[in-house]
Amino acid sequence: MLLALDTATGLVTVALHDGADVVVELSSAERLRHGEQLAPLVAEALTRAGIERLDLTAVAVGVGPGPFTGLRVGLVTARTLAWALELPVYGVCTLDVLAVEAVATGAVQGAFVVATDARRKEVYLASYDADGTRLAGPVVDRPAAVATGAPVVGEGSRLYPEHLPHAVGPERPSAGWLAVAVAEERAELLDPEPLYLRRPDAVAPGPRKPAS
Repeated sequence: MLLALDTATGLVTVALHDGADVVVELSSAERLRHGEQLAPLVAEALTRAGIERLDLTAVAVGVGPGPFTGLRVGLVTARTLAWALELPVYGVCTLDVLAVEAVATGAVQGAFVVATDARRKEVYLASYDADGTRLAGPVVDRPAAVATGAPVVGEGSRLYPEHLPHAVGPERPSAGWLAVAVAEERAELLDPEPLYLRRPDAVAPGPRKPAS
């Protein structure tokens, strides 16, 4: 049983895939409380599937891009579970997961972009061909700098319709589609390392200045 989880956006999403299909998928009810909500969602998913952690065979995790704190929660959880249970862990770019879903559900028929909320009035954006293969990105930039008339998957179009007006497909990443992307090898598999596109807000203080 493959456990998939993504914490790259404001909402946590968790799913289980039995090798043939997604059997459970859950999302958090509240935004930005990744550390409080991820573990209970994983536990609930296991309960609903009628399995225990020892029944897991692999872990998949969205590596972003996304805010520092949210990504850290998901990646640490995925790596810790994989280490404790001696399981393989696979990372996937979160924007690639949205692209996989958009193509598989027929939301797009030609080239398109995926744009998600990067906060600070910016978006994370990558471009894809009609098959969902990433052509460029991901980058982080202001919507005006990456404005396009191409179809836009992800919540970037809802947030900035004046620059990204052609909204299509899913707005938020799905752990279920992350699981499908890994199980069916529909996306590039990466090391479970965070894909940060900007420096974290919290930085270590510099050395103290000597007293004069």
